[in-house]
Amino acid sequence: MTTHETNSTQPHSLAASTYTIGQLAELSGVTERTLRHYETKGLLTPAREENGYRAYSPADVTRLQHILLFRACGIDLATIKRTLDGSGADVKAALTSQIETLEARRDELGILIENARAALAEQEGRQLMKDANRFEALKRTALEENERTYGAEVRARYGNDAMDASNAKLQAMDEREWKDLEELGRAILDQLGAAMRTGDPESPASARLAQMHAAWIRGYWGEGAYTPEAHRALAAGYVNDARFRAYYDERVGDGAAAFLAKALCAHVK
Repeated sequence: MTTHETNSTQPHSLAASTYTIGQLAELSGVTERTLRHYETKGLLTPAREENGYRAYSPADVTRLQHILLFRACGIDLATIKRTLDGSGADVKAALTSQIETLEARRDELGILIENARAALAEQEGRQLMKDANRFEALKRTALEENERTYGAEVRARYGNDAMDASNAKLQAMDEREWKDLEELGRAILDQLGAAMRTGDPESPASARLAQMHAAWIRGYWGEGAYTPEAHRALAAGYVNDARFRAYYDERVGDGAAAFLAKALCAHVK
């Protein structure tokens, strides 16, 4: 054992039952500062030796692996803590869900990589792309995201026909409609920032935000699937769904998803 805890990074024996903070940092690739931060958040609390040094058990190592997996998927620390503090079934369900999410991302990335390769080949004069194919990959990834994000909610409330119609609408979009929807999505983020600066989810800026967001959701769902009730239900889900929180909070600022939910509930009637 070295004199200072932070310098204890000697190779860890397979026969040893615990890790020092330095050894665990080296093993996991995270910093000692990160490990201490997880401790202050109640996420990872090692035992202490007589000299006060941290001693991470095999269970702590497994828990850290789960923390890092969930963080890599964009899940916030509070949600991770609730999951890991729950039952073994909760952790299993969460890991299963993340595997499904990562596999979907892998498929989407594969599609986008092929599209980028085709674009590069055209730029280099090696092949030509048909106009109809230029946005095909983007549409396919959007369809998968639309299904993953909204599918269960829409199918449960309004049936398979409504969700299938939504997917068909996306598939049938031309280039102009596609770009308009993307531009509206970016404008919503700007408007959300402006509305947040008022501090009032019932302000005129927030009303404009809700109007823009309703138009955006209609673009994805289609008029046949959209209702104010479904939109408000989606808004309520923003507060509890880590994916939505990450999407808005990372792009606009902490609390953005919660503010958007309040604005939608106030103005979508």
